[in-house]
Amino acid sequence: MPMRHVIGCMTGTSIDGIDAAMVAIDGVGLEMTASLVATETRTLGELAPRLRELADQSPMSAMRIAELARDFALLHADVCAAVTAKAGRSPDLICVHGQTVCHAPPISWQLMNPAPIAAAMNCPVVFDVRSADIARGGQGAPLTPIADLILLGRVGHPLAVVNLGGFCNVTLVSGRSPDAVRALDVCACNLLLDRIARSLLHAPRDEGGAAALGGEVHHDALIDLEGIFAAARAPRKSLGADTDVAQWVSRYRVHVPAADLAATACEAIAGAIAREVGDAEEALLAGGGVKNAALYRAIGSCCACRVATTDSRGVPGEYREAIAWAVLGALCQDRVPIGLPQVTGCRTPAPIAGAWVYA
Repeated sequence: MPMRHVIGCMTGTSIDGIDAAMVAIDGVGLEMTASLVATETRTLGELAPRLRELADQSPMSAMRIAELARDFALLHADVCAAVTAKAGRSPDLICVHGQTVCHAPPISWQLMNPAPIAAAMNCPVVFDVRSADIARGGQGAPLTPIADLILLGRVGHPLAVVNLGGFCNVTLVSGRSPDAVRALDVCACNLLLDRIARSLLHAPRDEGGAAALGGEVHHDALIDLEGIFAAARAPRKSLGADTDVAQWVSRYRVHVPAADLAATACEAIAGAIAREVGDAEEALLAGGGVKNAALYRAIGSCCACRVATTDSRGVPGEYREAIAWAVLGALCQDRVPIGLPQVTGCRTPAPIAGAWVYA
């Protein structure tokens, strides 16, 4: 098969922007290699509060949901056009995640109207890649581990890929085959840190972790949050709601300074990550949380292994999920299952994933 150019688009639970990456795919299936060609990011702008309203389960008419899905798709098309212009070539395929507005398997919804994207970009679009796994008893998440294996996992030593997104998830790779991959959702991450910022700092986020760097860990709040993380982790289900951590913020916001609460959250997240990376020799960090210096420092302090970013392996951390989604799209096109039964809990054999819209 000739080289394919695939655009992956990702919007996470933080509901702050769309990341897009065009990736050159050489080869097919699990033997493919992938190299980054171009990237682009767009803020969600006025779409953010509308998407957050839907994700918060606020009542919304069918008309408003349909309008939101179309506007969301048009913004995706705009981002894909920008990536195409940077790359100087058209994509052969686009894979879009959609916005998770609920996730409680067997119920899950990644909002997306793919037809406007296919029409604008004149190429096939694959979407809704979680549903097949969920329909066969899986959690539908995490799905990036097989992409992590292709992009980062062929290094010859035990490796942990730590995604610091709205939720933190970890991929553990101990060999070169899919059977040697484990992964799990760990805890709320940017979703919690951004809630603290919005509620107490009156800002979209704690830029660079500046507030947390100036704060001190509050012992009682830390113990409480660690208990919340442990309770969420116990059933080994994929995470998709922040009700408990929202209540945690509400409990402490009055009598714990904002900087201390942010520092405490960073410490709890780092501790949860350290427990999961296990015997990995190296932890590679990716996702928006990499920009939070307080969180990065806490992870480095809590983990016994070497800590770096995926940038050191040629995968820019802020685009790691978009790049992974491009790889997943190519695997779907090759009819290779993207869900790993030992990761998602789906029945074996794992299903072929993805729904398709053609230009």
